[in-house]
Amino acid sequence: MKSRTILLVEDNPKDELLTRRSLKRQFQFDDIVVAHDGQEALDLLFGTEQQAPISPTLVLLDLRLPKIGGHEILKRIRNNPRTRLLPVVILTSSDEEVDILNGYEEGANSYVKKPIMTDDFAAAVQNLGLFWLTTNIAPTVDGYDDE
Repeated sequence: MKSRTILLVEDNPKDELLTRRSLKRQFQFDDIVVAHDGQEALDLLFGTEQQAPISPTLVLLDLRLPKIGGHEILKRIRNNPRTRLLPVVILTSSDEEVDILNGYEEGANSYVKKPIMTDDFAAAVQNLGLFWLTTNIAPTVDGYDDE
């Protein structure tokens, strides 16, 4: 089975823990890398002088983040030839219409409002994992021609 990595971009420790537990329970073999702010997410995705970039299968992206917000991260993902096809699901507490509209206009593959109840949150994350890691067929980007 192909190795799969999820990049979770989340600054709330409780939401991080619940997301990790929900995904690990359902997909014990998957690797979850966490970025706690926007700059850390970009460093992981695009690399730094000290670290090579990661190539996640899926990004779960919160919008309200320290340093660099989720909308800006999404724009940078879509503007880079190596990451522009990467599935990005906005997983946030915001249900503001402007955030939803901007998210889709910026290229989000999905927008999910975090449920308030713990059981509902866990079920939503498990459903996201089930779809994006087992049902969805993502394009292969190895050897992609950068035009």
